[in-house]
Amino acid sequence: MNQKRIVVVGAGPAGMISAIRAAEQKQQVTLIEKNSSCGKKLLLSGKGRCNLTNICDLDVFIERFSGQGAFLRDAFKKFFHQDLMRFFQERGLKLKVERQLRVFPVTDRSCSVLNVLKQALHRNKVDIMYNSVLKDILVENNEVKGVLLADGRTVAADRIILATGGVSYSFTGSTGAGIKLAKKSGHRVVSFKAGLVPLEVKQVYPKLLKGLTLKNIRLKFCDSKSKIISEIGELLFTDFGISGPLVLSLSSKIVDWLEAGRNVFVQIDLKPALSEEQLDARILREFHANPKKSIKNVLKELLPVSLINVFLDVLKIEPDKKANQIPQEERRRIIRLLKDWRLDISGSRPIEEGMITRGGVSLKDIDPRTMESRLIKGLYFCGEMIDIDADTGGFNLQAAFSTGYLAGESASA
Repeated sequence: MNQKRIVVVGAGPAGMISAIRAAEQKQQVTLIEKNSSCGKKLLLSGKGRCNLTNICDLDVFIERFSGQGAFLRDAFKKFFHQDLMRFFQERGLKLKVERQLRVFPVTDRSCSVLNVLKQALHRNKVDIMYNSVLKDILVENNEVKGVLLADGRTVAADRIILATGGVSYSFTGSTGAGIKLAKKSGHRVVSFKAGLVPLEVKQVYPKLLKGLTLKNIRLKFCDSKSKIISEIGELLFTDFGISGPLVLSLSSKIVDWLEAGRNVFVQIDLKPALSEEQLDARILREFHANPKKSIKNVLKELLPVSLINVFLDVLKIEPDKKANQIPQEERRRIIRLLKDWRLDISGSRPIEEGMITRGGVSLKDIDPRTMESRLIKGLYFCGEMIDIDADTGGFNLQAAFSTGYLAGESASA
């Protein structure tokens, strides 16, 4: 095999794995990174724990993407969750599977994942250029020749792999620069939207509850035409609205609804395991057993303490009102609110605050069998800069590793 000069731009998960795979194929690999270190955004993934992947079946995995999952079939056939897990386990990192089939390092630390990748880069003699900003890709006769850096240096290349990320979490260096260069070179680009992003709420209650996490609840997002019901999980109140796993996972659909001009609201079921009849019976038992107990103390059996005053304020019930003073209609309103607390969604947070970027280089201009550009010979794309996105749960990170691995191997062929 003739050795090729392969330049990888971007030292995130996709860029690192593509550089490693190309170097394993005995290629001369240079990894260019604008930051002073690798994997800055990777360290933030999974709340610092790094949700590497998900071990659900392939078809289920693909369904978790926003309509473009089929594009990834070739990449997943080449390098899927079992291959990714083997990659890390063979290099000494122990992994564990948690609820919803999510995979984490046993250490619960993203830096453990990054260390394995950095060691693999070193062992395979990948040349890493830190603090180097890509300015342009050099192309002649629709074939790559190298890259131009912002400081005026050029790096010759037979193959270029762009893995520069999207525009979310821009403080990590993800500014969309690679996507802009792809567009400049003739590739179609799908407009950016925020993915896995917190939502803003019209009411003031979330601000009063800032920092409170509700566990084992269910959400139902609705508008005049549609509804989406979540799994049971967690919601986090923020000073502007709501976040947490359930919100983030469904946020892409909600962003689309909002952009279409729909009026969207969310119904929070605080007790999804109990029916209204069961809740009524439970509260009645408490009322009969403790008729002089205040309603705020009765609700301590059902709600977090920090939520009770806000909950009663919504109902316009005095917190110190005794159980034997609560009429039937007020009791029914309490039960209805426990099962259906409505908040109006006013918008989403900016794309920079989204965990991922939706949109990017159009899949129509990328060969899914190789990740090579259909327009420029020797140019490859991978990771978040291409138009793929999925729910939370390890799906996006696996897509980055899979497309990066395939790009690295294809560029070496």
